[in-house]
Parts: sequence; structure tokens; C-alpha cells
Amino acid sequence: MTLIKTSHNRRSFLKTSAVAGGGFALGFSWLTSCQSADTVKAEIVKAMPKEWFDINGFLKIGENGLVTIMSPNPEIGQNVKTAMPMIIAEELDVDWKDVVVEQAPLDTKKYTRQLAGGSQSIRQGWDGLRMAGATARRMLLEAAAQKMEVPVGELTTSNGIIHHEASGKSVGYGEVAAAANGVTIPEEVALKDNKDFKIIGTDRLNVDGQKIVTGQPLFGLDIQEEGMKIAMIVHPPAFGMKLKSFDGATIKSMPGIIDVFSINTQPKGVELQWSDRNNVMKELVAIVGESTWQVMKAKKALNVVWEQDSKAESSTDHEATLAKFMTTGAKEVARKDGNPAAAFANAAKVVEKTYSAPFLAHNTMEPMNFFAHVTAEKAMLNGPIQTPEFAAKSVAALLDMDLEKVEIGMTRMGGGFGRRLYGNFVTEAALIARQVNAPVKLVYTREDDMTQGTYRPAYKVTYRAALDADNNMTAFHVRGAGTHGSPIFADRFPAGAVDNYLAESHKKESNISTGAWRAPKSNFIACAEQCFLDEVAKEAGKDPIDFRLELFDRAKSNPVGEKNDYDAERYAGVLKLVKEKSNWAAPAAGVHRGVSAYFCHNSYVAQVVDVVMENDLPKVQKVHCAVDCGIVVNPLSAKNQIEGGIVDGIGHAMFSGMTFQNGKPDQQNFDTYRLIRHSEAPMAIETHFVDNGIKPTGLGEPSLPPIAAAVANAIAAATGERLYNQPFIANKKVLG
Repeated sequence: MTLIKTSHNRRSFLKTSAVAGGGFALGFSWLTSCQSADTVKAEIVKAMPKEWFDINGFLKIGENGLVTIMSPNPEIGQNVKTAMPMIIAEELDVDWKDVVVEQAPLDTKKYTRQLAGGSQSIRQGWDGLRMAGATARRMLLEAAAQKMEVPVGELTTSNGIIHHEASGKSVGYGEVAAAANGVTIPEEVALKDNKDFKIIGTDRLNVDGQKIVTGQPLFGLDIQEEGMKIAMIVHPPAFGMKLKSFDGATIKSMPGIIDVFSINTQPKGVELQWSDRNNVMKELVAIVGESTWQVMKAKKALNVVWEQDSKAESSTDHEATLAKFMTTGAKEVARKDGNPAAAFANAAKVVEKTYSAPFLAHNTMEPMNFFAHVTAEKAMLNGPIQTPEFAAKSVAALLDMDLEKVEIGMTRMGGGFGRRLYGNFVTEAALIARQVNAPVKLVYTREDDMTQGTYRPAYKVTYRAALDADNNMTAFHVRGAGTHGSPIFADRFPAGAVDNYLAESHKKESNISTGAWRAPKSNFIACAEQCFLDEVAKEAGKDPIDFRLELFDRAKSNPVGEKNDYDAERYAGVLKLVKEKSNWAAPAAGVHRGVSAYFCHNSYVAQVVDVVMENDLPKVQKVHCAVDCGIVVNPLSAKNQIEGGIVDGIGHAMFSGMTFQNGKPDQQNFDTYRLIRHSEAPMAIETHFVDNGIKPTGLGEPSLPPIAAAVANAIAAATGERLYNQPFIANKKVLG
């Protein structure tokens, strides 16, 4: 049993009086990552209480024992909407079938982190969520003790029922919910031991699952409001261009068209948030009409003239562009240990390789969209956004409106992957709605979505390793460049595992908008690093896993430097686990293997990929994956996330890329932008979680970064050809 203080959050632990029908409502503003959408699970058997509490961010108990959790953060498919209420329900000791989950709108007075990003929701919410459930349980016990006239220490709970064994009495939570409002909030509460968990660690279905598969309205594109108009935008055809003129008269007479006008999303003197400043396409043309089809037709007919504003990008060959920059651009020494120059000069052997990757689009299944209705009194917005708090501040600044007058609701998202961190589509919707003085739903086409940004940056990195006469690695040098930022994590492995280490960064500016893409920077650098380590292991004549484990032994026993941001024991642990589970040393006949391991978002993942040759081409047959993310709250959902990250990582490394001619994107839809197909996904994915009992860490992103290297290393084992440039399909010699 663990005792946890509630006093440090007492100011945010709010209590409300019971309302008609009776009940108990506990507010917990530390519940900042419990993600949700309006839902009632189909398996609930209790009837709904006569009246629910009209408040946000609260654990609510009705008179019949039904529990509602209002969860503040956006849901982007990572299924924390299910996992986070599970944590509260566990400590509350309520039956999971009696829990209802609802989505709260943006409310900065109650919540401090209404944001979906960085795989941090469970990690940051763990203690607060447990505290919320445990504190509510304790207060219910106190109320029951008064009702039964017995010492509180003699009471126990199970599935929402309070028992007094000596007398045989019992009461339901709903029977004492109203009385619990008069109980003093305890200074500390006891948390369950891990071994006593009944909900955490068990498979639970997605609480929105039934609505999703039956097509019930959950997403931004589902929004329908009385009098709502449809809006679309026309943006420059190329980066580096700006609006010169347009002839609105040509389309205003078309059926259903209401208005056409220009908007400036980043006017001078208006301070936008970080999330809304990255898109360089500021001057846009908006078309508003009665229906999507009418507006799409008008958009195609509109005559717009654009002019050059800045130097255009022409980069079908990102590798060459960044290579030139790395030889002429300024560089920054991010970390230096020992004397790398001397170590390389005295090396018996030096291994040097270069890797690159292109821009990538996010291509969420649901394109960008948002609803807005702006009046003199308030701005009401609703839709799929990962950063609602920042979007609200930007809208308030653009509309010159008090922040308290901006209301943002959050729908479930049809994918985010980082794109919906950037809310330019939210501010656009607000500006358009103000102009037409009517409720508006802004809808992007796939082409709008793919050609306006924001992209995963293009990257390039060069590695060097020095080996001595005994094939020990004595020095390591990494130098990387990227669009708007370097991909280098200077303090990650193998930093700390080699005496002489040098990390250098280059940053190339561009007028192409870039931003976070699932597992930012890690999505590229993990592949490059782990491919390179395989090549070094081969030059050293060592097994790839054994070579890595030697480095981790050094990092554990005698680490170099003090800033290493990984736990070598846990890192080595996932490698050992995947080695065991894959039977690494004895693959089946005809199977060629590659390995990779990476640390990001506070979690550790190691993967072994089995590749077979079919019709003289390599095919991924199976992926073995070991994950150390601490306690796994919902194993079913966790496996889904791991598998999704693996398939996503394979697909983008193998097939995807954005290129530009004079600033114009070459790829504008899925006919030219290649995604993975069903037949190209692994036939099987086997996931193993490390059971170490520590607090949960990130899960939504960590399985993606290492998979590209495991695939590339397996293909090298199968074909003898190394892959250095993404997408791998460009290597016709290997992939036909």
C-alpha cells in the first residue's frame, strides 16, 4: 500500500453540493490528460440517474451508483479515453461497467494541460488520476461509516459497494454519495498495491468503439448546426508565393455560393501562439456556400493570381540539398566527450555512412476541419484540435476578443500524428465565420491538406565510428542537418557508452512549413543510428545485438558524461527480451533478420524483423517487439498502438515522400503519394511488455522510430544491399 498526499493539490480538489436526485461530485483539475468524447458504454446496465451535474472535469456519482468521468483532453485515437478512466475506476473500486466517460470542453480554470501530444497523457496523469479515485473512495467510506455507525477502518469496498463484515451490512456508493459532500477532504489517501489491481492491466474495449463502427457522430466532419454554411480555402500553389488578386465575380453567381473574400491569418501586430505561427501561407481566399459540393465546384472555377514573395524551394533531391548545406552552413557542437579527433586519427578502422529522409505529409484520415460561430458576444468553436488552449488564445488575438469569450469544444479526431498541434485551420474558420456573420464549417480537401503543410522535415545525417585493433569502438561522431532544425539528440545512446563522442547540428531554414510528425526527429534518427550500428557491428565482426549490449554494459558500469538521458539497464532489457522471444540465434529456414532498439518518449522499444524473399523481392513476414513503458493500463489498446506504430513506420520509410518543384508540391493526393497497402504490412506482429511495476511512460509513438532500421537491416541480410535513403522503394536494385 502506498500513501499519497492530497494536500499539494487541495486547491484544485473541488467539492460541490449535491443537486436534485442526490449525488457526489469531486473536481480534480490535475486530471489534465484524461481524453474523451461524449459516450455511454453499451454494456452499462444501470439506468441513468435522474439528473447529472452540469460541470466539467469532475468525477460524479449518481444516486444509483453510476459514475461519470468528465475528461478534458482531446482524443486522437490513442485510446486514453478508455485507459485514463480505468485508472480512476481502479482506485475508486467501482465496477467498470458502471463508468460513463464524457468529453469536457476547453476550460483553463479547471485544467492545466488540455493537450494531446508527446505520448504524455498517461505518464503525466498517473498520480493525479489515482489520487482522484482514491480520495473519492475514502470520502465515501467516511460517509458510510457515519451512516452505519461503525469505525471507518472496519469497512471495505468492492465494485462500488461498501461492506462491514462484522455486521453483514453493506451500502452502495450511490446511497452515501450525497452525504460524502460533507466529509472533509483527507490529507492523504492510500493507493492500491499493484498486485491488487482488478481493472488496470486488463483488456478493456474502446468506450467509443460502438459509435465508431456504427457511424455515429463523433468527429469534426460530423458537425451539423442550424444555418451552418460550408467554407473552403484557396491557398498559394507553391511555397514562396503570395496573393495578388482574384476575381470573385466569376463564382458569386454560381448556385449556392454566398461570398468569396480574402483573409490574412497572421496580420502584423497580432501575437499568435507557437502552434499557429508555423504556416507560411498567410493570405488566403475563402469561399462560403450552402453545400460542400457547391463550394468545391466554385473553388475550381475561381480565378486567382499569385505572385512571387520569396525564393522558391526546388528540392526533388533533399539529400543533395542538405548535403550542400552541411558543407557550407554553420554548425553547432551539441556535445563533445574526450578527444574524438585523436581517436579517429589513431583508429585501426573507420566506418562512415550517410542517411537521408524526405519531407512527409501527415495525411490523417480525416482532413483538417473546424466549426466556428462568431458573434459580438462570443466565439463558439468546435472540432478536432490537439492544442485547444493555444488555439483559443490565437483566436482571441485575431478577433480582438477577450479570451473568456472564446469557447472551444473538442471532437474525436480521425488521426493527428502531430498535424493537429498546429491550429491554422481553427483561426481560419474563426475569421471566415466573423466575415459572413453565420455559423461555418471549414473543410479542407485532401489536396488542401497535403499541399499547405505542415510537413515532417527533410533530414540528413552522417555517422563515423572508430574501431581499435581489437574491434572495440573508441570514438563516435554524428553530424546532422534538417529543415528548420537538426534531427540530433546529443545525449541519447550511444552517448555515454563511448569515451570519445562528438555530436554536431546544422539547421537549414526554408519557406516550406514543417512541424511535429509522429515521434518528432526520432522518426528519422532512430533509423539512421540503428542502421549504422549494424554496419559497425559487422565491421567489428560481432553479432548486432551483442555489440549493442556491450555498449550498454559500458554505459551501466562506467558511463561517460552526466547528461545521458536513458537508463542503460532498461534499454538493454528490451534487447535481451526481444532476443529471447524471437529466438534470434536460430531463425527459420529462409528467414533473414534485422534488429533495432530505441528510446524516446520515456519508453524503450526493441524490434526484430523477419524478412523472406518472394519473387526475388524482400517481404516483411513478422515483427517481434519488446516494450518497456512501465505499467500497461490497457493491454489490448497498448498492443493496438504498438502494431499501428510499426505498420505506420514501415509504410512511410518504405514508400512515402514529398518533393517540390519551385516551391510547388509534386504530390497532392494519394495517386502520387504512396502509402503502405494491406498486402505490404507484416503478416504477424508479436508484442511483449516488460513487467517492472514502475509508473507508465509513453506509448503512442515509441514503436515507430526503430522499425525502419529493423526492416532495413533485415533487407540487408536478405539481399546484401544497404538502404541509406528513404523512401526505400527508391532503391530499385533492392525493391524492384
